[in-house]
Amino acid sequence: MTIKGIIDLIGYGLTIVEIVPVVILMCLAIKGLLPVLYRLGIALAKRRIAIFASTKFGDLKDMLIDSKLFKEENIVQIHKDSLDRAASETFFLVHWKDYADKIDEILRLKGDSTALVVYAPQDEGKIDDGNLTKINLKRNALIVNLRGRLLNDIFCFLITTK
Repeated sequence: MTIKGIIDLIGYGLTIVEIVPVVILMCLAIKGLLPVLYRLGIALAKRRIAIFASTKFGDLKDMLIDSKLFKEENIVQIHKDSLDRAASETFFLVHWKDYADKIDEILRLKGDSTALVVYAPQDEGKIDDGNLTKINLKRNALIVNLRGRLLNDIFCFLITTK
């Protein structure tokens, strides 16, 4: 074997040593990213958001639609006299001021994997400690005080819940 042949073999070996980690990293990145993108795509295309609001329903619905992430037909208003309509939904958005008196019933309807976002702007009154504890004891539940945070938290919940 000539020196050129030996150098060629060393070159091939080094090339393999460089390519294998890149391929492994690409596979790991795809394996981690594809499930998230798939879940997000399904959530944005098919998941319905049940909005428990009366006075702010139009504002909340418009905020979701204006983001261009959600379809109008995937947004459902739940009225106080028909809370049971929400039992089959997997995402609850509750305007605290409008539905504070119905929180126990809403928490009863909420399934374990159902996402619950309680929108409670501070200028509309604070949530009392008792109800705060009730909400805190449920999985996949959070309270949002700022409108700017609301869309981000909804988006994150769509990825992380079924």
